[in-house]
Amino acid sequence: LNWEFGSGVVVGGAGFLMNNEMDDFSAKAGVPNKFGVIGSDNNAIAPGKRMLSSMTPTIFVRDGKTALVIGTPGGSTIFTSVFQVILNIYDYGMPLQAAVDATRFHHQLPDAHLIRHDQREISPATASELAAMGYTLEANSWGNLGDIQAIMQSGGVVQAASDSRGRGTADVFGH
Repeated sequence: LNWEFGSGVVVGGAGFLMNNEMDDFSAKAGVPNKFGVIGSDNNAIAPGKRMLSSMTPTIFVRDGKTALVIGTPGGSTIFTSVFQVILNIYDYGMPLQAAVDATRFHHQLPDAHLIRHDQREISPATASELAAMGYTLEANSWGNLGDIQAIMQSGGVVQAASDSRGRGTADVFGH
């Protein structure tokens, strides 16, 4: 089971669902899953194996202190979602919430020319540049790319940000 159904397994006496990571195995080599990821024999279900996972909880440390903690759900789009927010913060100097809320896009092999973007539009200038390089843009059919949650500490100030496209909220307590 996956998506809205979770694993369908509740931990006895604890009241919470187990995750649905079995979906990260390849059900059949050469066949795409619900997200368009092509399965391979290397990621086939077998005893004693761990499935390929895109989980990327990320912690940045500066001068021995935590500077940024960031993560998101999103399967194969996790890497690109987290990376784009990190670029927005550190390379483009965007404030944390703006970096988290910015439009994101994802390129998934084997389609070398298709770039999916979340439900927000990519700027016309960026779309033109990508088209000139031979890429086709398409709104992501299953919704937004990720649901970024982040905590950043800089200059003694702690900030939290939750993706405005998602279901979360962010706040800082006791700092």
